[in-house]
Amino acid sequence: MRTSTPLRRKLISVAAVSAALFTAATTTVAVAQDSPTEEAAAPIPAAQTEAAPGTTAERLIVGYKSGAAEAKSNKAAESDAAAKGKEAGEDLDFQRRLGSGAALVDLGENLTRTDVADVVAEYRADPQVAYVVPDRLNKPLATPNDTEYAKQWDLFESTAGMNVPGAWDVATGSGVTVAVIDTGYVTHSDLGANIVGGYDFISDTAVSNDGNGRDSNPADTGDWTTDGQCAADWEASTSSWHGTHVAGTIAAVTNNGKGIAGIAHGAKVSPLRVLGQCGGYDSDIIDAITWASGGTVSGVPANANVAKVINMSLGGGGACTTATQSAINAAVNRGTTVVVAAGNSNANAANYSPASCSNVISVAAADRQGNRSYYSNYGSVVDIAAPGGETNSVTANGILSTLNSGAQGPSSESYEYYQGTSMAAPHVAGLAALMKSANASLTPAQIESAIKSNSRTLPGTCSGGCGAGLADATKTVQAVSGGSTGGTTFTSTSAVSIPDNGSAIESSIAVSGRSGNAPSALQVGVDITHTYRGDLVIDLVAPDGSTYRLKSSSSDSADNVSTTYTVNASSETANGTWKLRVQDTAAQDTGRLNSWKLTF
Repeated sequence: MRTSTPLRRKLISVAAVSAALFTAATTTVAVAQDSPTEEAAAPIPAAQTEAAPGTTAERLIVGYKSGAAEAKSNKAAESDAAAKGKEAGEDLDFQRRLGSGAALVDLGENLTRTDVADVVAEYRADPQVAYVVPDRLNKPLATPNDTEYAKQWDLFESTAGMNVPGAWDVATGSGVTVAVIDTGYVTHSDLGANIVGGYDFISDTAVSNDGNGRDSNPADTGDWTTDGQCAADWEASTSSWHGTHVAGTIAAVTNNGKGIAGIAHGAKVSPLRVLGQCGGYDSDIIDAITWASGGTVSGVPANANVAKVINMSLGGGGACTTATQSAINAAVNRGTTVVVAAGNSNANAANYSPASCSNVISVAAADRQGNRSYYSNYGSVVDIAAPGGETNSVTANGILSTLNSGAQGPSSESYEYYQGTSMAAPHVAGLAALMKSANASLTPAQIESAIKSNSRTLPGTCSGGCGAGLADATKTVQAVSGGSTGGTTFTSTSAVSIPDNGSAIESSIAVSGRSGNAPSALQVGVDITHTYRGDLVIDLVAPDGSTYRLKSSSSDSADNVSTTYTVNASSETANGTWKLRVQDTAAQDTGRLNSWKLTF
């Protein structure tokens, strides 16, 4: 029920306009007619009511014909705006004259696309108006200025890149910490600003190569080995600086005029050292997983940089053990997404750990042409593929990232191409950080589901199975961002009146052409005009009749519902008839459902 009504919308300043970009539905909006005697106007296309795809315009640019008084007189243009606003039932305000001579007209706040279409229709019907267009939002289109960015095919190439640049319009990873459980970190100026405190979990001094056991310094002192050091047939190796390479892919500093761009360059990396000379033990890795996700490890101080994403580009033979699985389950239950490499043995990942563990995102590697890389593990436990590269024939077809030139101990910083599922996994960990930054409420299960459901078909071949396909950063981040959606959209624009304190009304959308289940981050866009939205109860009804409460009744006295809800509908078959059910549960206020949409 209503207790008070705002007398007039507040005007929104230019500075208050959000620059977030959304993907619009492709349907048109029917223009409401003010009089039954008027001739029906042509529908107003969505693009003529939006400041950006999916974002309703808050201003219009109106060009008058040269002979019109409004073309020269601000007072006349102001009067015309007021008159047309009255006809459309809105409060319009002439703002200023543009250099081109056109008038800038403010529409006020909280208008729906239908409301804007009504106003546009009024101007279009005036023979003195030459054109009326939305005051559209624009964004910078420049690529990062990092000097080696052009070599990062894995981020942007259309064939098999992960389509990262478009995701940066929505999120950069800000506010998210990624734990890189690996060899530690060697100082690098293209990464250092995004490094936060970690820990050295290596307890065996024969492995640590730093003269001591566990401590708070995760510095990578090198994992070089000598002949026979790790096994009778072991051949000497130089230091890999593996953890630094992985960390650079995730969060190298970007737009700093040097080096490479990180996928989640707004995120922070917490390096946790578990791998040294000859590798690392499960026991140290289990403690690192626990600590990274906010759990308690005896003898180790509390973690001040709890990670919402863990990357483990490591593995060994044998299926996942109960001990490792228990640590992963606990981390996921704390809200941390765990990303792991599928392994580099050209074999079934089910026989390797942690690739075969449950509750992880297991990542296979793709080459520059979109085939499964020749070394990548495969199989039913693999969830997704991402660029891992191949350097065996062309070095530049690998993954370029931050490194160090030291053969044993640290020397000068450098950049090198590597290949491996170790390189593929941090692509997905970076994507998970972008998603968490865009929508902090996402659970690990929702992140995994969204990455899979928004992947694209692997351009090449993958014998043995590479999961859902090739990860697509832009589509995935847009799909979970709470309104910006990159998936397929199904829309109903049939208006339905909502009776006052009456029975529920329903509007249907038939979904077809989808495969499998709906996503865990199904976007439900709702446009309702109502004079007291606190009276409304809104439910989404799945094809099998299951209901999902979007909004309960409340004391919210504001007008209208124009928002996008995120629903975990992963248990529902995507195809079928979905319904939006709306009921007014109290007296004295009425409204209508203008339109609604589902984006998969």
